[in-house]
Amino acid sequence: MNSILSELITRLSNKLSSSSLIAMGVLFLVVFICAAVAYRRTVEHRSLRDFFDFAFPAEIIWHPSARADFLFWITKRAIMPFLLIPAGVTFVFGVGYVTHQAIAALLPVETPILQGPAGPVTTLIFTITMLLAYDISYYLYHVAQHRYPFLWELHKVHHSAEVMVGVTKDRVHPLDDLMNRAWDGVIPGICFGIWSIFALNLVELTVFGINVYILRNILMMDFVRHTHLKISFGPLNHVILCPHWHQLHHSVNPRHYDKNFGLLFSFWDRIFGTQAVPHPDEDFRFGLMDRDAADYQSLFGLWILPLKKMWKHMTRFFRKLFGNASTQSRPNS
Repeated sequence: MNSILSELITRLSNKLSSSSLIAMGVLFLVVFICAAVAYRRTVEHRSLRDFFDFAFPAEIIWHPSARADFLFWITKRAIMPFLLIPAGVTFVFGVGYVTHQAIAALLPVETPILQGPAGPVTTLIFTITMLLAYDISYYLYHVAQHRYPFLWELHKVHHSAEVMVGVTKDRVHPLDDLMNRAWDGVIPGICFGIWSIFALNLVELTVFGINVYILRNILMMDFVRHTHLKISFGPLNHVILCPHWHQLHHSVNPRHYDKNFGLLFSFWDRIFGTQAVPHPDEDFRFGLMDRDAADYQSLFGLWILPLKKMWKHMTRFFRKLFGNASTQSRPNS
């Protein structure tokens, strides 16, 4: 048991230290390349000044929604700098530990089955299965956010952005972030727990010292997909969700509602019938169609309003639940 706990603590430390300056540099390089590609495809007569006007259009940068994005990003980083990522990793390894103990108690096998460091094939398969576990976990939670009203009230914070400025990717209520990470502990945690039965010293692949999850974030272009840059991956769109397809997810057009829920992989949407393919260079209008949509362009609207609305849904649900229970238990007169 002590060896399992030690391994969980070691993996937690590795996760928390995985962010690096190299990854940050690669991320900004990807953003610059995407802006240059989109500019070249869109503009015929080019100049350096015109490129910066294209990459940072004034009507987007100075939009009230963009100002709300920047203020929300700053306050969120100031108030909750260390909570969310450690919480997510803790949930995964907590569920993994419980899963390991349950399987070890049921199966008469000595754990771990594979002694010594994991080989390259084992490491590769472990990495792929964990990436798939995280991705299907996100897909399912994202669908639930759109389906259940009390979750939607939190998720509306993200969809309330009327323009996309990169940091819109972090326009997510902290409670929504925390609940997402708690849910992420279930499927990836069970997957990790099963793997720990076979090998203890498991680590995900790294490329040039960069953790595979950082590479995943770079590949899915989370920053770019929350901009006005319509980047497509061509034939790879059927495997990797490109920025343009995710931008459709934010569209207020009813034809685009509840489409393209994926995080990295696009095939979950194809499998479950939630995929929508935009026309090349199709433009979208972003935001909410609610009557109080303008209320979400302030710090109060992004921090407090979702909690108030979520609380109303929950009290209404419990009032209805306990009201029905008291009615059923009341004796007939």
